[in-house]
Amino acid sequence: MNTEELTRLVVEALEDVKAKDIKVFNTEKLTDQFERVVIASGTSNRQTRALAFSVSSSVKQAGGDVIGMEGQDTGEWVLVDCGAVVCHCLQPAVREYYNLEEIWGGREVFMQAVQAHEPGEETHLMPHREHH
Repeated sequence: MNTEELTRLVVEALEDVKAKDIKVFNTEKLTDQFERVVIASGTSNRQTRALAFSVSSSVKQAGGDVIGMEGQDTGEWVLVDCGAVVCHCLQPAVREYYNLEEIWGGREVFMQAVQAHEPGEETHLMPHREHH
């Protein structure tokens, strides 16, 4: 699976568990460790753990690799390493404090909606705002 497919899978897994404020950053020019960083907020320890579990399960079910997962013991900040894509699930206060958007920011990735869908079927758009 290529980076775009993996990123889309991660975002859809987060949306399925009602993640808040999902952002995707292109990190290809910043590090050779991974190509995308996905950052999302959960409203509680339980939800951040559920977000991370949803990402991990979706990637594995699609035949992808989950290299590791950290932080699920407290649930304040759970990281899911999917190789080319690293996903951070954080509670809002932790997200604000560490400000990962500033570290990885600048090059937010705007994904196109999948065009083929059944009438009435929910589409996954990311992010949920106007394109710049």
